[in-house]
Amino acid sequence: MSTPEVITWQQVALLENRLRHRIRLKHFSPRTEDSYVSWVRRFVAFHKLRNPRLLQAAEVTAFLTDLAVRRKVAASTQNQALAAILFLYREVLGIDLPWLDDLVRAKRPVRLPVVLTPQEAQRIMARLRGATKLVVGLLYGGGLRLMEALRLRLKDVDFDRHEILVRHGKGGKDRVTMLPEALAEPLRRHVAQVLAQHREDLALGYGSVALPGGLEAKYPRAPWEPAWQWVFPATRMYTDRETGVRRRHHLHESYVQRQVREAVRDAGLTKRATCHTFRHSFATHLLEQGYDIRTIQELLGHKNVATTMIYTHVLNRGGRGVVSPLDRW
Repeated sequence: MSTPEVITWQQVALLENRLRHRIRLKHFSPRTEDSYVSWVRRFVAFHKLRNPRLLQAAEVTAFLTDLAVRRKVAASTQNQALAAILFLYREVLGIDLPWLDDLVRAKRPVRLPVVLTPQEAQRIMARLRGATKLVVGLLYGGGLRLMEALRLRLKDVDFDRHEILVRHGKGGKDRVTMLPEALAEPLRRHVAQVLAQHREDLALGYGSVALPGGLEAKYPRAPWEPAWQWVFPATRMYTDRETGVRRRHHLHESYVQRQVREAVRDAGLTKRATCHTFRHSFATHLLEQGYDIRTIQELLGHKNVATTMIYTHVLNRGGRGVVSPLDRW
């Protein structure tokens, strides 16, 4: 049977289902799944529903060029779109054509991260309240990424050892980082409130959370156990679209991001500080205190020490540590 030149939106939906299934087999994150599906849909729509099996390097390049020229997306966004298309051809359509390897990825510009001074970090955190203040405290005090902090379970916080176990961080890696002394007691009180809320949810017939991978099938009672509850649960429940179960998710990142944005504004800072700025500041301030770069690499969960080395450049900003002639007068 010949390959049709044009497909229908119903066939696009079937292709998306195959794409989701393959992504889940590869154990990619839900965010990656949604992103890849979105890019594939945009790619097919850009070429007016032409069958992807019939598209070649020129069509892929045209799509990526449109993203860069007309839509003016960042290089990282363009590369993400390319990764989604490559996954479609290799993993879903089973097409490993030579031109796939010849496509040139956009070069990401090297940018120095924005770093707060300890005083600026303190001014921002003084304007935060509740769970948001604890989340940001973990970003600055333990070097966590925002989603790593929001996805913490109660069992991942070890108050006795003052450690936090970050599970399935970037790249699917686990790591251990510090629980700041200053956060220990406020976090204990917060956890007590979370457990009280969990008991109330159980009394109402709820109280379960989603588990990663196939753990729920392996441990059927685990979703209701206190150890698996989110450290930062959402204030409202939701209905799981796959199981139909009413349960709590963790706090949404947009809520924390909005609170931080308002705190930065109220603190009168002119720097473009975000949640991730606190992680940058964590690494930089540890370097300023004289800690070894390999130790900081381990705490941050960087695969390559070269990634961590960017913070040495931040330390040397302003003439790379050279004293200006004007300051010698």
